[in-house]
Amino acid sequence: LGWGDMEPRNSSAASRSDTCFGVFNASDGRDTAQNSITSPWFSTAFGLIGLCSNLFALCVLLSSSRKLSSRTRSSFLVFLCGLVVTDFMGLLVTASVIIPYHFIKFTWAEVDPGCHLCNFLGFSMVFFGQCPLLLGATMAGERFFGINHPFSRSTSISKRRAWSIVGLVWGFSCLLGLLPVLGLGRYTLQYPGSWCFLTLLPDTGNVIFCLLFALLGIFSVLLSFIFNTVSVVTLCRVYHDRESVQRRRDSEVEMMVQLVGIMIIATICWMPLLIFIVQTVLQQLPAGGDQLQLLPPETQKMLLIYIRMVTWNQILDPWVYILFRRAVLQRVYPSLRPRPSILSLYPVLNPSLRRKLTA
Repeated sequence: LGWGDMEPRNSSAASRSDTCFGVFNASDGRDTAQNSITSPWFSTAFGLIGLCSNLFALCVLLSSSRKLSSRTRSSFLVFLCGLVVTDFMGLLVTASVIIPYHFIKFTWAEVDPGCHLCNFLGFSMVFFGQCPLLLGATMAGERFFGINHPFSRSTSISKRRAWSIVGLVWGFSCLLGLLPVLGLGRYTLQYPGSWCFLTLLPDTGNVIFCLLFALLGIFSVLLSFIFNTVSVVTLCRVYHDRESVQRRRDSEVEMMVQLVGIMIIATICWMPLLIFIVQTVLQQLPAGGDQLQLLPPETQKMLLIYIRMVTWNQILDPWVYILFRRAVLQRVYPSLRPRPSILSLYPVLNPSLRRKLTA
């Protein structure tokens, strides 16, 4: 994601509106891109930073998972690992297409006349864009039930089951990304001619797919916000409970701090793009039979700006885990002390039952 500021080199034949090359005027995009404030090298540098950050976070996650005995913490690390792998692969796959384009200067319409490469890049943008949002909502839901209903499950989610949930999220996002290939909407080359994405033109298939992608993303962000808000309120109640219990609350707070950080980053980076997609396709609906064949220049530029914002989600996500671990937090705030666990909300339970549940 976020490599959309490379220079375009499309031929005039690419202006056909019935292919993946006819959404914008390639000649106008070339002149504008050459004068763009953000250079291709700037985006390439930040892409490399994102790859290195995610790789470093993955190494830290794998090291931490080997030292843990808590199943709750282990399952949470599995979800975090799935998120980091998704962000890393998203940057790697898009870079493997965009960077060669930038240096080779190939013509899209000649190299990819069947739009296979464009469809692959568009699928990658949708798949690796939707996965982090769905994983964030899944992690928030898992922590919501773990914190607010700690006795509704006999055991915590195992690593195997957590990986199965991650796999389901990947599978669902894959099906979503394949919809244009199967006939619902289409992927098209976007301004300034270096990346492919869903098409914001007012025909039925494109409108349905755009709304499906955007509304699903918005729903995931809102669901994460609701789950995390309730979980934070519950933890605040535990924080002020002075009853002595057997399990420390440190890991619960650590997980929630990381979840809230992931949610804030996703909201800031993704919501402008998702709202812009909904507004654009709905505003173009009244066009009726006189449908647009090209995206307005202002729409093309705004879409590019919002895609650049989305790039920061993949760059900042790994640093949420790297910086907001207990080892780091305790160095910044040495007076941090163990607090009661979530079990202190239920003091009326039989002591023997409490010991079993804690174990």
